[in-house]
Amino acid sequence: MGARRSTLTRRSGARRLGVSRVRRLFLVVSGLLAVVLAGCPAPQRDDAGPEPARLHWERVELPSPSEPGRVLVRDLVVCAGHWYAAGAVADPAGATSPAVWSSLDGATWTPVPLIADSFYGRQSVLFSVGCRDGAVAAVGGKVGGAHGNPRVSTWWQRRDGTLVEVAASFELYGGPKAVNVSRLTGGPDGWLIVGNRASGAAAWVSSDAAEFAIVEGAPELATDGQGVTWAFDAVAGPSGWLAVGGLLAPGRIDRDPAAWTSPDGRTWRRTVLPGGQEYEEMQRVVLVDGVPLGVGLRGRAFGAWRQESAGWTAAGGFGQVAGGVPSVGGVAVTAGQVLAVVSDGERYGGWLSGDRGDGWRPVELPVAAPVGAARAVALSADGGRWWLAVDDGVRTSVWVGRPDPSSE
Repeated sequence: MGARRSTLTRRSGARRLGVSRVRRLFLVVSGLLAVVLAGCPAPQRDDAGPEPARLHWERVELPSPSEPGRVLVRDLVVCAGHWYAAGAVADPAGATSPAVWSSLDGATWTPVPLIADSFYGRQSVLFSVGCRDGAVAAVGGKVGGAHGNPRVSTWWQRRDGTLVEVAASFELYGGPKAVNVSRLTGGPDGWLIVGNRASGAAAWVSSDAAEFAIVEGAPELATDGQGVTWAFDAVAGPSGWLAVGGLLAPGRIDRDPAAWTSPDGRTWRRTVLPGGQEYEEMQRVVLVDGVPLGVGLRGRAFGAWRQESAGWTAAGGFGQVAGGVPSVGGVAVTAGQVLAVVSDGERYGGWLSGDRGDGWRPVELPVAAPVGAARAVALSADGGRWWLAVDDGVRTSVWVGRPDPSSE
């Protein structure tokens, strides 16, 4: 028994000695590693974002509806020294009626008279408003009918300032070939609406906004062997119209950014920008000192594209997609500064560029702007200021933002 205890004691001591040697070895290696690391530079973070830009926001009030209801703002535009906010008023039961407000200074707003001509026009929500020669025009819609499709209507402004609904056939914007109607813009030669039909990207043109003609199936604008086309937005330039969107090439599941130019809105020339394996498309376009700048999705983030004299080139990227359906809520430029309000699929955020889209800095919006079916943002700019409308699904607030000198 004594011999057995002696053997066990020797084995236990050997184990303790082994553990002790392992511990000493671990401490020596750790010390050497600490010395080596101490002589190496600290790793640099590559995920540090750009320094935020600050805007000074002040709230402005739209007049309360004459009847109980909620103000809905879906688009903003500055037109010959007047500011316009377009949308609707929703009563407590959810029924809507079109509404427009105007302002001479961007701070004090008054309702604009409207005359609706149709059953759905009297329920329309105006979602796009444009300007030409000091007058505005608008596009609105209301879901209805047996198939629950939007019933689209347009509105033109009389000399007395009243907006009047334009009588139009159902199939001008709807019907079996309808897909969507997107954005309206004014230019030197008239008005242009872009959208999409079963045949691909389409346009509606008018000289005075009192009557529109549809352009669908047009060569290079519509879908063809090169791919399926989709148009989002347009702007008037010195040589005519510029529309932007995307193209889905055969055998692909991701779009490439695309642009179209037209002297008259009827004949179009397509340019497909070089794309990668990620989903890319331009959803909004503005002119920055006369240079077209498109903003849209670039993979799991957002990006900008600029049209130089030699052609389109990719500018800077920004933001990150969180989930859901990301989108560009609005882009506006003033004094060479471009503000983009984009949705990452969950909420809207602001990004500012002062170098024609190459570099972008995050901007905090004045109020939370969640994403949802009954929520929206609208943006416009003029005179070094931005006007932002945020509908969070409960109420709409309108803000004017100015650069904060302390952030420059």
